[in-house]
Amino acid sequence: MSIAHVVVTLLAAAMAGYSAYAVLFRAQWVVEALTDYSVPASWWPWLGAAKAAGAAGLVAGLFVPVVGVLAGIGLVLYFTGAVVTVARARWYSHIPFPLVYAAPVIGSLALGFAA
Repeated sequence: MSIAHVVVTLLAAAMAGYSAYAVLFRAQWVVEALTDYSVPASWWPWLGAAKAAGAAGLVAGLFVPVVGVLAGIGLVLYFTGAVVTVARARWYSHIPFPLVYAAPVIGSLALGFAA
């Protein structure tokens, strides 16, 4: 395991954890965006929990690699769904936001496979 892999994985986990926190505690900027994208409020706790589980899985993956790979794949699928949701809502200028969160997860997966 390289230092780069650990750093990128912890960054990805921190970003996913912050994103989960923002959804679970209903930060105003998240509430506005999810409302604009027509995401039902009943889904928000589940979305936040999925991101929190992914963040925890990335950290656990530093010790049990298969858990990290599964968490990484889950987060990539989650953020892919976020891109699709934003595109369906026709907020094309917002598409980069979920990609920013997905990038370190993809980097973590790539570095994990390269090690």
